[in-house]
Formats: sequence, C-alpha cells, structure tokens
Amino acid sequence: MERPGAITFKGAPMTLVGQREVKVGDPAPDFTVTTGELKDLTLADLKGQPVVISVVPSLDTGVCQIQTQKFNEQAREHGLRVVTVSCDLPFAQKRFCESFKANNITCVSDYKSRSFGEAFGVVIKELALLARSVFVLDAEGKVVYREIVSEVTHEPDYGKALEAVRGL
Repeated sequence: MERPGAITFKGAPMTLVGQREVKVGDPAPDFTVTTGELKDLTLADLKGQPVVISVVPSLDTGVCQIQTQKFNEQAREHGLRVVTVSCDLPFAQKRFCESFKANNITCVSDYKSRSFGEAFGVVIKELALLARSVFVLDAEGKVVYREIVSEVTHEPDYGKALEAVRGL
C-alpha cells in the first residue's frame, strides 16, 4: 500500500509504504527487529505492559537524537517502557546509546527487512528510511496512540504520547 504525499521531508512530498496504515484501536501488527545483541525482538516480546515505540529515521541526525534523548528522559522519570526503532545498524545504535547515556530505552534496528516499517506503514519510499512516528501500545498490544509526524524534520508531540501511556 502506498500513500503518496503522506508526509514531507524538508517540504518535499514523500510516499509512505507498508502493508497497511495502522490506526488507534487496531491490534499492533507483528514485526521482527534486531537488538544490539543481534537477536530478534517481536511484538510478542513487548506484550505484558504498555510500551512507547519511538520511530526515527536515523540516530545520526539532530532531531532523531533529540527525540531519543527526550523519550529516554521520560522513561527514566515516569518508569516507561520505550523502544526506539530506526534502520541504523545495531552497532551504531549501541554506540549512540553509550555516547548519550540513553540507558532507559531499548534501541532496535529495522535494517534487515524493514519488517517494522512495512507492518506499520511507515517506510519512506524515496529514502528507504522510517518516518518519524510514535506508537503507544497497551499491555495486550493494541494501538492506543499514534502520531506520524507530517514533516520528517519536526519533533513529535511528547506530551500526547505520555498522556496516552498515563491513561492506561
């Protein structure tokens, strides 16, 4: 499924692709991403407690660093479970987490097959990266909040994501 013009990157329209567009109320689709230990992590591994899934194009960019650091702070301050997904290699993610002391979150990579991006409909066709987005899942894996940031270079609404988690 393609959604032309669904977002922009520096003002240029971009196409989001994936199996479908995930919406609030949907059960989260299954996916497989890679941890820093080069092990698979799937949706089943996230069930049992609410989770914030913070999606960034690349940890090597300023806005992605800010987003990841802010969710790391919220994880620490509010006891949240936060998983950050990008297409960066697991080694780069590990280096980022060590450099920025982002030890309250779990970084996982979608580099192998874009499984997460395809399942959630957030692969940017033109860039082969993931669109900046935030999904909050309840303990059973149902989507209770979703934001696909309309301009890739902008930050998400951290307050609304936190509010969604607090509502669980």
